[in-house]
Amino acid sequence: MTVVFVIAGILLATASCVTTFRLLAGPDTLDRVVAVDALVAITMGALAVWAAFSGNASVIPGIVALSLIGFVGSTSVARFRVPDRQGAGRADPNRPGSVDPSRAGDGSVDPSRADPSRADPSRADPDGTGR
Repeated sequence: MTVVFVIAGILLATASCVTTFRLLAGPDTLDRVVAVDALVAITMGALAVWAAFSGNASVIPGIVALSLIGFVGSTSVARFRVPDRQGAGRADPNRPGSVDPSRAGDGSVDPSRADPSRADPSRADPDGTGR
């Protein structure tokens, strides 16, 4: 049975070397992020092999923690790295009254895009003189 653990260790070491090469030589930031995610998965596999080899189950919470960290990290990177659909959540410069997303939440509207037909009637000029 020790032969199986040795082979598993050699395969995990080889995978971590190849992944580390991708991490260091990756031409893109996204390649590096995927390599870090793969290294986390390889580490989880190594911890599982160690738990099986030693008969010690105290590393299982570490495996669970690594899986949560890997999932949250990958999800965060995917959320902030991938661009949204065209026009989703963005102000349209051709649409009057469009809210600027950098100021979203404060209720402000870009004055250059304000629609005069949607003016607040309570602030309207009662006598129509324009003063």
